[in-house]
Amino acid sequence: MQISMKCSVAVHCLIFIHEAKGIAKVTSNLLAESTGCNPVVIRNILSALKKANLITVPRGTGGAELCASPSQITLYQIYSALEPDGMTSLIGIHPCQGRPCPVAQNIQTVLQTPYHKIEDSIKETMETITLQSMIDDFHRLVQCDNPD
Repeated sequence: MQISMKCSVAVHCLIFIHEAKGIAKVTSNLLAESTGCNPVVIRNILSALKKANLITVPRGTGGAELCASPSQITLYQIYSALEPDGMTSLIGIHPCQGRPCPVAQNIQTVLQTPYHKIEDSIKETMETITLQSMIDDFHRLVQCDNPD
């Protein structure tokens, strides 16, 4: 079970976009340099975030900006923008129906309820974590590194 790295890269990009506001024009190349990812990967992530109305990106010129206050953007919204199958892709059940084994014939049904409970719990937790809380954590870490 794993949340794809796209989600962490997206959070990285969103924090960068927030921090760069009024300082630098945020482009996919700048984000690629910061994240260490290929600019094409960054453009795909930005496209998904834009489609979810989390950011705006002027065509051709770059300069990504947040569409909402960081306190109104949740980790679940970010995750959902990048993972079209959502939580159902988080925990997989191996396909084995049609096999003569009674366990194989029923395992999907047996696991369905507990897996849905886990998925719901993860979703609820992700909905309580905002981009602002992650930005606040970032600021605390930067301050600890540079106590002046």
